[in-house]
Amino acid sequence: MSWIRIFSGNTPFGLDHRRDLWKSEYSGSPAPLFLPPGSRTAPVVMNTEPQETSQTSTTISFTINGEKQTVASSPDRPLLEVLREDLGLTGTKYGCGETQCGACSVLLDQRRVFSCRTPVSQADGREIVTIEGLSREDALHPVQQAFLDEDAYQCGYCTPGMILTTVALLAENPRPDDAQIVAALNGNICRCCSYPNILRAVQRAAGGLPKGD
Repeated sequence: MSWIRIFSGNTPFGLDHRRDLWKSEYSGSPAPLFLPPGSRTAPVVMNTEPQETSQTSTTISFTINGEKQTVASSPDRPLLEVLREDLGLTGTKYGCGETQCGACSVLLDQRRVFSCRTPVSQADGREIVTIEGLSREDALHPVQQAFLDEDAYQCGYCTPGMILTTVALLAENPRPDDAQIVAALNGNICRCCSYPNILRAVQRAAGGLPKGD
């Protein structure tokens, strides 16, 4: 699947509904890059080696999903590892470990970062938002709802990162055009090639699609 096919309209649709997307765990791995027309797909290098971290533990405090949190950890330990293993926030996924797939995306002071390569020390005194922190009570965040309405997922592994990247984009640019959407999501991979639906989901979240379309 390429962005040339997306903009030409020659795209497959008809994905199955999976209404429990935000309550389930998924498994998967990276695949072709989310690239605009004319770009070449670069290979994704999987990092299977454990990252070396300092053995010295320090206290790090931050606000996560609206709640104050303090952890004792090596300062150069990946934020992703702390989120998943220490705090149980498993919606943030490990994909490539090289900042190349976007599965580990979270918001740090409202900006998207790749948590697989962000030392937890960089979060000290700052605000983190993960996929678990977007919805309010029984209501999905508008971006989550748009992805659900447009079936912008299949296996769902990349979806949390896609959604958080979209949230960051719309906070900075509430009415992006298609080229700006592609540029913002260029660091996010969808192995299932749901790119046409992802594009429509972002358009819908930005108010670019009429209701009922």
